[in-house]
Amino acid sequence: MTASHLAEIHPLGSFSVHRIGYGAMQLAGPGVFGPSRDRLAAVAVLREAVERGVDHIDTADVYGPHVTDEIASFSPVGPAEGSIAAPVQALAKLRERGLVRHIGLSNVTAAQVAEGRRITEFVAVQNHYNIAHRGDDALIDELATAGIAYVPFFPLGGFTPLQSSALDAVAAKVGATPRQVALAWLLRRSPNILLIPGRSSSAHLRENLASGTVVLGAEERVALDRVMASG
Repeated sequence: MTASHLAEIHPLGSFSVHRIGYGAMQLAGPGVFGPSRDRLAAVAVLREAVERGVDHIDTADVYGPHVTDEIASFSPVGPAEGSIAAPVQALAKLRERGLVRHIGLSNVTAAQVAEGRRITEFVAVQNHYNIAHRGDDALIDELATAGIAYVPFFPLGGFTPLQSSALDAVAAKVGATPRQVALAWLLRRSPNILLIPGRSSSAHLRENLASGTVVLGAEERVALDRVMASG
């Protein structure tokens, strides 16, 4: 599998990354916190991801110790509601000092995104979004117009994996897995969506990367667009 299987390239600040990346959360220890139980296996998965062309890997302190000379992108977690001016202003000052290259926002509302954009430029928003959880539809379109990346966390449901008869039916029709179909739908939802699905094995890594080759026709997209979270 070559990098061409990772779907198109999209800007992420001064970087250009493939739209299918990798999320390292499941490589962490119990409760997705701390060092991995099997460090060698975790390193092997990360190395394979890079060898297969992945150039956008999501990580964090809680996934294990790491050292970096320069933060390429930093996404503060916003409160459920209220102002995010203080943390964004602090990050903007860090960027002015050359300690942070780019700023992103995570777990924020549309109003908070608007507030953040009045303060400084940022390159990405990382929020909860998938085929069954679509509260950010309008925000995604707004960010796409502005050229800002949108990175959905829990693209496959997170701790409650997606389950849908529509996903199963489309997967059987196009010769893919339901997970691949869910990721393919996201890739076609908007060109600014960057995926960081995470699994702990090389086999699942390959499955996720292959979602970039899944072709969804008009009929399949209509069926999938009807999938919504209950309640």
